[in-house]
Amino acid sequence: MKTLIWQGIFYQSLEYFTLKENNGNYIVTSRIIGCLKDQLYSVDYHLTIDINWNILEFSIESEVNTVKNRLTGKKQQDDWEINGNINPDFKGFQYIDISLTPFTNTLPVNKLKLPENRAQEIEVIYIDVLNHQIRPAQQRYTRTSSDRYLYENIQSDFKAEIVVDENGLVIQYPELFKKITEIKS
Repeated sequence: MKTLIWQGIFYQSLEYFTLKENNGNYIVTSRIIGCLKDQLYSVDYHLTIDINWNILEFSIESEVNTVKNRLTGKKQQDDWEINGNINPDFKGFQYIDISLTPFTNTLPVNKLKLPENRAQEIEVIYIDVLNHQIRPAQQRYTRTSSDRYLYENIQSDFKAEIVVDENGLVIQYPELFKKITEIKS
C-alpha cells in the first residue's frame, strides 16, 4: 500500500492518493481539491486496475463551482461502457488520462515496460474534469532513462519529461505536478 500527496502546480491543487492491492487487483482511491482561475473544485476518483496495469473500471465524482458531475467507466472486453452506455469512440482503448492527476501516467509507464530509448504511441480516454469533457486522445511515451519518460500529447504538441519512482508513480512533472510527501506501509 502507498499513500502520498501530490501538489498540482498549474492546477493549484492537493491530491491525497492511496494505492493498495485487493484480491489480485490494484485499487486507487483519491481526493483532489483546488482552485484554478475562477473554478473551485473537488474530485474523488476510484479506479480498479488488474495486476498487469490494465484499467478495469473508474468512477469520478467532481464538483466545480457547486456543479456536481459523475462519470463512470467499465471495460467490457474490447469496449468501454461510459455512464451505462457502450461508447464506440473508445473501442480497443487500454488507458485513461484524468486531467487533474499525474497518476494516470503510471498506467502506461507500468504496462508498457519500455526499454530505455524506446517509444510507443497509445490511445487514451482523456477526461477533462474541469470542463466535463471526455474524448479520445493520442499520446506517446519514450523512456529516456531508468526513471524518466518523455510524455507527448500528439494532437497538441505538448511535451514533458516526467520522473517516476520505483513503482512508476510520478515524482516530478515539470510545471504541473510534484510529489510532496509519502507514507509507505
